[in-house]
Amino acid sequence: MSRGKTTRQILEEAGEGCGTPLYDSQAIAEMRASLEEWRNTVVPDGDRKNWRTTPRTIIGSGISVGMLYTPLDNPTLVYGRDIGYPGEEPYTRGIHANMYRGKTWTHRQLSGNGSPEYVNRRLKFLLDHGATGINLNFDLATIQMFDSDEEEADGMVATVGVPVDSIDDFEVIYKGIPIDKVSSSLVTHYPRNTAMLFPMYLVMAERRGVPWDTLTGSVQNDFIMESAVRSACEWIPPKDAFRVQCDNIEFIMKEVPRWNSATLNGYNLREFGTSGITEMAVALSNAMLTIDEMLRRGHDVDNTVRRLAFFWSIANNFFEEAARIRAVRRLWYRIMKHKYHARDQRSLWMRCHVQTSGVSLQREEPYNNIVRSAYHALAAVLGGVQSLHIDAYDEAYSVPGEESSLLGLRTQEIIEAETQVTGVVDPLGGSFYVEALTDEIERKIIDEIDEIEKIGGLPEAIEKGWLQQKVHQYILEEQRLIEDGVIKIVARNYYTGPQRMVPQITSQAYDARIRDAMIDKLKTLRRQRDNGKLSRCLDAIIEAGKGDGNITYACLEAVRAGATKGEIRRAFAKAFGAWRPKVVL
Repeated sequence: MSRGKTTRQILEEAGEGCGTPLYDSQAIAEMRASLEEWRNTVVPDGDRKNWRTTPRTIIGSGISVGMLYTPLDNPTLVYGRDIGYPGEEPYTRGIHANMYRGKTWTHRQLSGNGSPEYVNRRLKFLLDHGATGINLNFDLATIQMFDSDEEEADGMVATVGVPVDSIDDFEVIYKGIPIDKVSSSLVTHYPRNTAMLFPMYLVMAERRGVPWDTLTGSVQNDFIMESAVRSACEWIPPKDAFRVQCDNIEFIMKEVPRWNSATLNGYNLREFGTSGITEMAVALSNAMLTIDEMLRRGHDVDNTVRRLAFFWSIANNFFEEAARIRAVRRLWYRIMKHKYHARDQRSLWMRCHVQTSGVSLQREEPYNNIVRSAYHALAAVLGGVQSLHIDAYDEAYSVPGEESSLLGLRTQEIIEAETQVTGVVDPLGGSFYVEALTDEIERKIIDEIDEIEKIGGLPEAIEKGWLQQKVHQYILEEQRLIEDGVIKIVARNYYTGPQRMVPQITSQAYDARIRDAMIDKLKTLRRQRDNGKLSRCLDAIIEAGKGDGNITYACLEAVRAGATKGEIRRAFAKAFGAWRPKVVL
């Protein structure tokens, strides 16, 4: 890796070779003259004067577009350098030669809402109806790392996900599910949560006699989620959260080699309030920061990267969303090849899971959300993703019900089986518009990466309030555009009327009985375990955090001793102390 240079400088110096432009220079000159004549004689005056406009959508990127695209928008295009063939450099068209002809994307519908017993039944229901992977969501108490019996958990247990206090809950959730045959995406969000919950999953496998090297799946494990997106009453410093992220990666690389050690989470940052450009720039910056740290620890680039994945949000601007996936896949290839000199082909692949945009769904005429999510999903598929979740139409109100969850899964299956979009690899490739948009998005992502690096890196950008300020400004501007009607939302501020399609939607009611049952299990656990042994294990977590030991191994031993997530959280707090995000006004 080149030292002392920004990512932009490294990529600019590397180039990709000149190659032969796809378009003949004389043909380009003739087209430029004919296009100008057409614009001046055929195009209406208003459209000629406003040739470029800026599409405005929820969580859009604000990239201006021309009325028409021709080879003039990318006159130096070199096919092999800029587009290439799928399965080959630069991977613009996909990471596999045959893409969905060989294997379609994983149908991984998000699930987890209610008691561990109920979620076990829901997971089996989805698997029986065609889901090919598990995407497990945790409740608010678990995500905030509170035990179900803590005061802060009141009102949060079993809301928007499944509660997990200890390994015993994982055993219930996965009862009767072949964990060595079905991959699981554990939506752990934060590095600390990953260090608590993933060892619980592993010890559950251990108790079943399932070897860890047979397990496949992913954890999110993203310090941006904890330090910049999370709304909570306590944090640890961003640099320590990043350290835990890397401890988790190091542990997973060694102990669970087929597991994705981090799914760098652009999705939640974008849904929180950023453009699709910032989403990808921050995630790629995190990835590079992680690689640098793992190199410092003595690990090989290829071993580190082959199990890193990304998680993107897909929203309303159809062509932009497909082009974003193509652009970031090519950019990741260029970074891995020219900045880190990766040798393994898999290290050059940008592998991603995609979830359709939840904040784009509306309460007005919620059936319209079925259409929105279907277009989101189609854009993701045309962009070449590896895994997909489609948000249900009733998520604007509540956690989806069984019927709406099945409809989300059926939407994936219809796209796969009935639309025939899987028969051609990268069908949008070669579009004058899509290729020009792909190039522009890549340039804009590099611009933001450059801005982050000049600040001093992501932890510094968070500690100085740069990222929080960016989110704050974006949310305010988007809300203004919605109120002014610039961002058009059908049935909310556009095409409104007295008659609306309003289905009967049952919102989840908080069930205190689930919390009572979780508290009873905690009482039993604490009575039956060896609390002296547990105390020593929790002290080991504090010692590892204050020193340079890998804290994930210490968490694993605490889980084996019966630790709860709240007890591990408190050990983390003692090890790293408290931090408060910079207030942005």
